[in-house]
Amino acid sequence: MGNRMLAVLSITAVIVAAAAGLTWYNNYSPMMQKSMDMKGSTDTSATGKSSEITYQNTHDYAKNVVKPRDGQPLKKFSIVAKESSLEIAPEIKIPVWTYDGSVPGTEIRVTQGDFVQVELKNELKEPVTIHWHGYPLLSAMDGVPGINQDSVKPGETFVYEFSADVEGTYWYHSHQESSSQVDKGLYGALIVEPKEKIKEYKDFTLILDEWMSDPSGMEEMEGMGGSNEKSDGHMEGMDMTSDGTPMTEEEMMAFMYDIYTVNGKSGDLIKPLNVKKGDMVRLRFINAGYRSHGIHIPGQNIKVVSTDGQDINGAGLIKDKIINIAPGERYDIEFTVTSNDNFVIDAHDDNAYNEQLRIPVNVEGGSGNTLEEAMVAEYASFDLANYGTPTEGKYSMNQQFTVNYNAELNIKTDGKTQQYTINGKVFSELPALKVKTGDLVKMAYENKSEVDHPMHLHGHFFQILSKNGKTVSGAPIMKDTLLVKPGEKYVVAFKADNPGNWVQHCHELHHAAGGMMQSVEYTDFKSNYTPDPNNKFNKPE
Repeated sequence: MGNRMLAVLSITAVIVAAAAGLTWYNNYSPMMQKSMDMKGSTDTSATGKSSEITYQNTHDYAKNVVKPRDGQPLKKFSIVAKESSLEIAPEIKIPVWTYDGSVPGTEIRVTQGDFVQVELKNELKEPVTIHWHGYPLLSAMDGVPGINQDSVKPGETFVYEFSADVEGTYWYHSHQESSSQVDKGLYGALIVEPKEKIKEYKDFTLILDEWMSDPSGMEEMEGMGGSNEKSDGHMEGMDMTSDGTPMTEEEMMAFMYDIYTVNGKSGDLIKPLNVKKGDMVRLRFINAGYRSHGIHIPGQNIKVVSTDGQDINGAGLIKDKIINIAPGERYDIEFTVTSNDNFVIDAHDDNAYNEQLRIPVNVEGGSGNTLEEAMVAEYASFDLANYGTPTEGKYSMNQQFTVNYNAELNIKTDGKTQQYTINGKVFSELPALKVKTGDLVKMAYENKSEVDHPMHLHGHFFQILSKNGKTVSGAPIMKDTLLVKPGEKYVVAFKADNPGNWVQHCHELHHAAGGMMQSVEYTDFKSNYTPDPNNKFNKPE
C-alpha cells in the first residue's frame, strides 16, 4: 500500500509540474475588474450603522468602491489566514492552512440587508484571497487575483465589502491556487439569514470535504517540485490497478483521498447534532471538496428547500432519497424530528470511505436507542429537475436570447500532461465570453469527457432550462454551480445584470488548474483595477 501511494504521489508531482506550463498569467492578456462587494469571516460580529464605516484598504483600486446605504446596519469581521494543525480523525493530526486557526474558518453569519466588512490579514508564507462563492456582490470583491484584485501577499491586508441583500447558504474560500489552498483548509461558510424569519428552527451548517491520511504525502509532492495539489490527471506510466491496467482519474482520486470529513472532522470525531422530538431542523450542506457525496437522512420526511442559496418553489416532502451534493454546491434541507430514537445521517454513493461520513443525530429526551439503518439495497436518488411546484420562471427555451453560447467540456493531452478544456482550449488561450449589461444569455454545457464537471459561474445565478434535451418539469431551478456528468448536456440561462469581470470554471478545482476556466467580460464595464501582467503572485486558478 505504501509503495503504491508513493508511486501515485510521484506521478501526481510530475503532472502538477508539467501543468505549471499552463499558468495563465504568462500568456493571458490583462483583464479589467469591477466594483467591490464582499465579506469575510470570524470574530467580532460587532454591529453598528453605516455611518460608522471606515475604509481600511491601502489599495487605491479598492477604496470607496462599494457604497453603503444610509443607516444600513454594519457587520464587521476580521480574518487571519495562518497555519495551524487539525486533528482530522482519531490519532491523525495534519498541518493545515486556516482562516482564523480552524477548519472550516469562522462562520460568517449576517442578516439580509447588512453591510458587511471583512478584513483579511495574511500571516501565511504565500499570497491568498477570499472568493465569496455564489454571492452576487460587485466584481471588485470577488477575490480572483489578476482579475478583480491583486493577491494578498504575506503581511498584507485587504478589506472585502458588500451588501448582504440576498439571503441563503454560501461559502468563502481562497481563489489563489485554489486547488492547493482550498485543499489545505482555506474555506468557511457565509450564511445570510432572512430579515424576517418565518419560522424558528435548529440551524446546522455541515461542510463536506476529503483529505489524504498521510500529510507527508503532501510534503513529498512539494519536495519533488510540485505543489500539494490534489491531482486527478491520468497519463501513461501511472500507477497500476491490481489487474495491471492504468488507474483512471476516478480511481486515483478515490485512492489518494481516503478521509472524508464534516466540518473538519471524520468518523467518531464528527460532532453530533442535538435535537428534540418536534424540533424543526434546517441542515445547510456545503461541499468544499472534490467529490460528490450522496446524503441520506433516514426515516424523516424532509424538504429540499433551497439549492445554492435559492429557494425552491413548493418544496414537497420526500423520504429516504439520496441527495447528491457536488463540489461547490449547497443544499438546504428542512424536516421536523419525528423520531424518538437517535439516528445517523449517512452517505450512499460509490465513494470508498463512506463509513467515515456519518453524522449522529441525538434526540434529547428520546428512547436513547439508535435507529438501525434499513436493509435497503439501493435508495432512489433525489431528482432536482422534477421537484417542487412548477411555475413560470424568469427564462424559457422559447424566448429570444441576445447571446447563445455552447461550452463543450473535455480533456486533451499535451505531451504527457492532461489538460481540461472548454471548446478544446485551456484558460490561457480561451477567448472570453463577452456580454454587455442587459443581455439575456443562453448557455449549453455539454460534457464530452469521462469525468464529472461541476461548473460554477461567478457573480450570477442561472436558471436550468433543460437536461439532455428535456425541459425541466419541476419548479424553476436557479443555481450558480451545476454538476454535468459524462454524456450530459444542460441548457441554462441568465441575465447579464452584474457588470464586471468574472470567470466560470469547473469546481473540481484540479480541472480548473488544468485549464477548465474561462473569463466572462462585460464590454461596457470599466474597472478601477488594472492587472499587472508581470505580477507573478497572481494565480487565479
